[in-house]
Amino acid sequence: MTPLRGRARLVGDDVNTDSIISSTRKRDSLDPAVLRQFLFEHVDPAFAASVQPGDILVAGKNFGCGSAMEVAVTTVLSAGIPAVLAKGFSRTYYRNAINNGLLPLVCDTGKICEGDILSSDGTGPIRNERSGETLSPEPLPPIMLAILRAGGLVPYMRQNGDFKL
Repeated sequence: MTPLRGRARLVGDDVNTDSIISSTRKRDSLDPAVLRQFLFEHVDPAFAASVQPGDILVAGKNFGCGSAMEVAVTTVLSAGIPAVLAKGFSRTYYRNAINNGLLPLVCDTGKICEGDILSSDGTGPIRNERSGETLSPEPLPPIMLAILRAGGLVPYMRQNGDFKL
């Protein structure tokens, strides 16, 4: 896991990929710099403009449900968000996150409040600086950690040419 320190941005349960970025937006542009301005536009039109680099999305259960569009991950990354903490992810969003270099961490997010500062030295536990509580995310398999360290699946394959640990 890479070191993290960012402001918690709460989004709730059952966040659909079309809520993250409307599927109609990908017809307009696939440029991440353009798409980032539409992050959660139908949920909160001011959300994208309020995001600061390093912010961390904090969700409940079933984050990224709905369609398997990869642009829902790239839009989050292009907004400067390096990680999503959730009680659970849809399988396709989770895999798309790993493949694109977005850190998906499964943990109990119930006590995190909007604006809390979350930090980790990269060894696993995440500290809530407001409450002093420590979150212990489910460990990621070594191959997923290697893919994330490389910046995603394509950079991993360029570096290794195969799935090596």
